Amino acid sequence: MEITMTLDCKGLSCPMPMMKITKTMKGLNTGDVLEILGTDPGTKTDLPSWCAKNGHELLETTDLEGGVNRMVVRKG
Repeated sequence: MEITMTLDCKGLSCPMPMMKITKTMKGLNTGDVLEILGTDPGTKTDLPSWCAKNGHELLETTDLEGGVNRMVVRKG
């Protein structure tokens, strides 16, 4: 899988990560892959339903060191 863009949302609290993700996804093409790095636990729980609602595919969710979550989404 080739990452098209990485979005750094570390240190941001809800609702800012989801707002940044939404804005960034609008600028991507169908099939592009967005890697999201964040520390807000709410994003990790909100992202699956947001992807389903908006026709995107959540490819991966990984917990990294230091409380950082890595999420990978393919634009639908």
